[in-house]
Amino acid sequence: MQTPPPPQMPLDDRLKWVESMARLLDNQFKVPGTNFRFGVDPVLNFIPVVGSLSSFAMSGVMVMTMARHGASGALVVRMLFNILLDAVVGAIPVLGWIFDFGFKANQRNVELLRHHYIHGKYQGRGTGFVVGVLLVFLVLFGLVLYGIWQLVAFGWDWVSTAF
Repeated sequence: MQTPPPPQMPLDDRLKWVESMARLLDNQFKVPGTNFRFGVDPVLNFIPVVGSLSSFAMSGVMVMTMARHGASGALVVRMLFNILLDAVVGAIPVLGWIFDFGFKANQRNVELLRHHYIHGKYQGRGTGFVVGVLLVFLVLFGLVLYGIWQLVAFGWDWVSTAF
């Protein structure tokens, strides 16, 4: 017999403002006639640099608060990954704006914290996750360097044969 999923339990009273802030940033407004919700975060990102930085700062403060109230190292790493992904992809004009309306990093982080509290998930330090992300970053960085090297070599060959 399967147990029903636990109800959406509110977080600790000390973290209610985190839940409220996540709702404001990601789900505060509803498009009439649809189930689509969005918050202040994607709207802020229409303001170049300042909007992205302010949204990233608010998300960072929320993660720090959650870390102070019992989030494990592994959980904090996952949360930081969510807000970094939101900030990096959100900085790309047009594509990032569309991404921001769908990827709700703050709401995801609150859900991660709920799972951590209710089910005891995401225990540990998160070292494996960090190492994995760094390896992917290093491989991508190497590919970019190789691409630049090939582009420079092509340009050098083109210039040297032209003259």
